[in-house]
Amino acid sequence: MEQVVVVTGAADGLGKAFATRFARAGYQVVIADINDDAGEALATELRAENSRADYRHCDVTQKDQVETLVNAAIEQYGAVDVLINNAVPPAALSPLEEKSDEDFQRQLDGGFFAARWAMNAAFATMKERGFGRVINLCSLNGVNAHPETADYNVAKEALRALTRTAAREWAPHGITVNAICPGAITAAFLAMQEFAPQMAERVNKQVPMGYMGDPYDDVSGVALFLASKEARYMTGNTLYVDGGGHINGINWASLFD
Repeated sequence: MEQVVVVTGAADGLGKAFATRFARAGYQVVIADINDDAGEALATELRAENSRADYRHCDVTQKDQVETLVNAAIEQYGAVDVLINNAVPPAALSPLEEKSDEDFQRQLDGGFFAARWAMNAAFATMKERGFGRVINLCSLNGVNAHPETADYNVAKEALRALTRTAAREWAPHGITVNAICPGAITAAFLAMQEFAPQMAERVNKQVPMGYMGDPYDDVSGVALFLASKEARYMTGNTLYVDGGGHINGINWASLFD
């Protein structure tokens, strides 16, 4: 029986890498995003490789759309075996005291509640089958309390707490729940690199391996392992796939001085 993976925020960056890696590994991939053109293009590209991939529009800040995404996948394919909660709304850089309640709520909706809604929607079929893999994308921004992104940091750390709690409660059902904190080249990093190349260079130099990882080559394989049967005894963990950046921390403060 084919395994089904749902990836949110899958039209670009890390999400695209996850969707591509899993499709090439033989999974039926459900690509979810708000960028319909990019999402459809990726699905078409993967099908051209004889992979199984479909696109679904989903704004993760909207509970009904998240639940519909997961429920539709279950109805169409019979189950969701792997759920990768990757999507998150963009967050503007600004000091904590300038962040509005709306800023925090938007990040909590898209970065925390979206994962909770999706996980709850997938839980029943995972429990029934005695197998499930949930992979939540968290962030070193939250772990290291980087400045200017308090709303994003709070949402990502809330998601890590949810990850550990779900891992504890769902372990008896054969469901593992883990988090990945990646250090990878994303659209945001490329934009910073173009706008402030010296800043991007300073970030790279702080990574022990000397560079930001490639989403496909350096990060997506870790997610594929977490989804496998070989990872059945691994749950409640945060995996830092960041070239060692978490060891001493990336000093973002200097970037804003």
